[in-house]
Amino acid sequence: MIKSKLFLLTLLLTSLFSTGNMACAQDVNELTGRWDLTVDMDGKKAPSWLEVKLSGIKTLVGYYVAHNGSARPISKVDYKNGEIIFSIPPQWDNADQDMEFSGQLKNGKLSGTITQSTGEKHSFTGVRAPSLVREKAPKWGKTIELFNGKNLEGWHVDGDKNQWQVINGILTSNSAGSNLISDKKFDDFKLTAEFRYSKGSNSGIYLRGRYEVQIEDNPGTPPSSIYFGGIYGFLTPNEMVAKGPGEWQTYEITLIGRRVTIVANGKAIITDQIIPGITGGAIDSNEGEAGPIMIQGDHGPVEFRKFEITPAK
Repeated sequence: MIKSKLFLLTLLLTSLFSTGNMACAQDVNELTGRWDLTVDMDGKKAPSWLEVKLSGIKTLVGYYVAHNGSARPISKVDYKNGEIIFSIPPQWDNADQDMEFSGQLKNGKLSGTITQSTGEKHSFTGVRAPSLVREKAPKWGKTIELFNGKNLEGWHVDGDKNQWQVINGILTSNSAGSNLISDKKFDDFKLTAEFRYSKGSNSGIYLRGRYEVQIEDNPGTPPSSIYFGGIYGFLTPNEMVAKGPGEWQTYEITLIGRRVTIVANGKAIITDQIIPGITGGAIDSNEGEAGPIMIQGDHGPVEFRKFEITPAK
């Protein structure tokens, strides 16, 4: 009789433990993955991005991208009963406090409040990021000259200061100012750009306006995701192939869904790698939509003599 009671008790405890684990796993699965966030910055929409992963049995960790800066690791994400909380130290902010993230997951959507390291509070919403998996290889259309060598036709700036001009057939930004954005939007494409920069300068090309390929004066340094040829904060080139300032250089970029290949100065430095999410400075977080080409103009001087794109049909 005693053995029977012990056996039944064991079965009951095992069942309760299993049920608890299943519920916990279900809760975790609701949150894990990648999220496209939109932050209300005093009435202006700013894009952000979040990834949550399971580390081991029960600990949640992740990565976060603000409207600027690069992807930052999250050492621990607390999640219980639909409530998500985490904090991360400041990156480029001149502040001592951590950024605090507090939100709720309801009906497959995130919402909540971000308290910046400066103390400012901003509300946000979030939806699951699309996979962008392509079932078939693309068929390429006709090549388009995005820069006509004469003027800024087909482009517009995103700020009040337009420092962009065409000098002797070269698209030129001699000082920090506004980013330059193509009027046309693209989905999958092949892009070729020829550019040069001055000593110590910094720029970038945003694919679909969301994924920055870094342009920076880094010759002779070890490769990094935030240096020349990297997908900013995410993908590191396999070697540093940057030339010196004042020399013409070439990017040949292919973007299919999330998969990117970059050939810089004739060498493949990133091959068919998946871009996890938007990079800092993106125009929006609507990853499922086509987007423009954006040239970063708010950092340093940069010049382009060729900018052509071949979109998929």
